[in-house]
Amino acid sequence: MMRDPYTVLGVSKSAGAAEIKKAYRGLAKKFHPDQSKDPRAKDKFAEVSAAYEILGDEKRRGQFDRGEIDAEGKPRFQGFEGFGAGAAPGGFTRRTGPGGFEHFEFRSTPGGGFDAGDIFSELFGVAGQRRAAGGQSRPLPRGEDVAAEITVSLREAVHGGKSRVALPTGRTLEVTVPASVEDGQQIRLKGQGLASPFGGEPGDALVSVKIAKHPYFRVEGRDLRLDLPLTLYEAVLGAKVNVPTLDGQVELNVPAGSNGGRTLRLRGKGLPGAKPGDLLVTLRIVLPDETDPDLLGLARKWQKQKPYHPRRDLI
Repeated sequence: MMRDPYTVLGVSKSAGAAEIKKAYRGLAKKFHPDQSKDPRAKDKFAEVSAAYEILGDEKRRGQFDRGEIDAEGKPRFQGFEGFGAGAAPGGFTRRTGPGGFEHFEFRSTPGGGFDAGDIFSELFGVAGQRRAAGGQSRPLPRGEDVAAEITVSLREAVHGGKSRVALPTGRTLEVTVPASVEDGQQIRLKGQGLASPFGGEPGDALVSVKIAKHPYFRVEGRDLRLDLPLTLYEAVLGAKVNVPTLDGQVELNVPAGSNGGRTLRLRGKGLPGAKPGDLLVTLRIVLPDETDPDLLGLARKWQKQKPYHPRRDLI
């Protein structure tokens, strides 16, 4: 004989629907035969599921509280316009297949009422399809997704290539990195996640791509940034200087009187793609490595005769 469903779920008769659902979720996950090592897990799981069939449906809970149905969902007296002496219309049925193997099936609920399958869809995700009563297609819970990361060079990010990734499942796979991949972009490996404990499809592996640090390029979305060293005279007089890009060197015109920190844009010289990014070149003025007496003399002369105040806006 079935125990009182309130006792089975460990809730009071005044418990709200959310509290009942939370209690069921925890117990169903704890005692599911594919996860629990408890030798009585199958019986406990069936008992918990049956209890939630009653308390998880507002109408049937009311019937139980009024004494119209028992803990198995059967009417307590003849003439009750309920479900008869058969199985309750919704939730789990435990089946015994060939060889004595036991498994659990979801039963659909006529009229759109309670269906414990909805709970397991929330708990474990939804993938594979099953055929429910009445010919309706219902999803079986799918396996969980797993996350992994690979690091590729800037050249591999631009041109694509192959890379190996170690998954949390213990498998090591070769991943095809698409050309023009962005930093942080995910590659989905279908079916390479965890297996479903309910017979549904396995989860996927979500592989995040990280672009390794480059000696002088910095990636910002589709754009690249580059710090370009300049001599003092190039900044003062202006110059044409060679700048590295992903496609080789190009000539950049540095205007006369350029300050350090000024950024010049080379359009279309960033990461390639349908809409190529730009190369943003920031000028960095570099003094000679060795102390130059002439430069020191000029600096002292300017300090005395031609002072100026570049930090006045900061005061």
